[in-house]
Amino acid sequence: MTQSGRVVASHGRHVWVEDSAGNRRICHPRGKKNQAVVGDMVQWLASEDEGSIEAIEPRRNLFYRQDDVRTKSFAANLDQVLVLVAADPEFSQSQVARALIAAEQAGIRSLIALNKQDLTQAFDKAWTRLKPYRDFGCQVLPLGLRNEADELLPLREALQGRITLVLGPSGAGKSTLINRLVPQANAATNIISKALHSGKHTTTSTTWYWVDELKTTALMDSPGFQAFGIHHIAPGELAASMPDIKSHTDHCKFYNCTHVHEPDCGVRQAAKDGAIDAGRYAIYTELFAELSAPKSY
Repeated sequence: MTQSGRVVASHGRHVWVEDSAGNRRICHPRGKKNQAVVGDMVQWLASEDEGSIEAIEPRRNLFYRQDDVRTKSFAANLDQVLVLVAADPEFSQSQVARALIAAEQAGIRSLIALNKQDLTQAFDKAWTRLKPYRDFGCQVLPLGLRNEADELLPLREALQGRITLVLGPSGAGKSTLINRLVPQANAATNIISKALHSGKHTTTSTTWYWVDELKTTALMDSPGFQAFGIHHIAPGELAASMPDIKSHTDHCKFYNCTHVHEPDCGVRQAAKDGAIDAGRYAIYTELFAELSAPKSY
């Protein structure tokens, strides 16, 4: 008889499933391809010390990126995506925007955390670069993960009672953040790595951690990325996934306005007047051109 469980880690075609009692075991998918991702609720069947995935239950959402030829799924059934960036190395505005657009498209709340508060000059510069996000209502939190005295209280409050995917470029401090909030995280990843025969653990796939004993708050670590494709979003849907752009689309003369070249465009006028940040509008036009270009396959 099958039982319900949650996928908490994956490696290749194998996944690690946690049952209702908190026990975890390796499960293998039926068929040649593993469609289950971390966060999925599944029906699985035990067989000795392992198991098989028999069915994936309907998802609330799926967070993923897609380039010309490949789709990379991060996690399912999320409450929010935390985009973690650092004062140094300097983060890419385009990559932050892409991650937030993908979350918006999937109907998932997003917030940003800026790490390395101790690098005062670099931090102030980075904090200023994030002003457009604060202006349109995205929560942006300052972090000092190197400072052990920093209790991370605003962040803990933002995470409480939610399932959160931590996303960001390499070097931003994702693993440090996970280890600060989940002291047993290293032990958990070592157990998973050993069981999945993946050797020394590096973040090459998403991994689920419970933050509290009552299991009301969860974090997912994810691989660092240098590119974030959003080719699953149609050009005409892009504006609706950028809150600061969307807020001016009602003022366009044409119902199918692209906000790139049309006359009497509310978005272009708002960008000209400074109501939309110039850098954000530039990102919009670049992404619109990218999504409108002929596919390479």
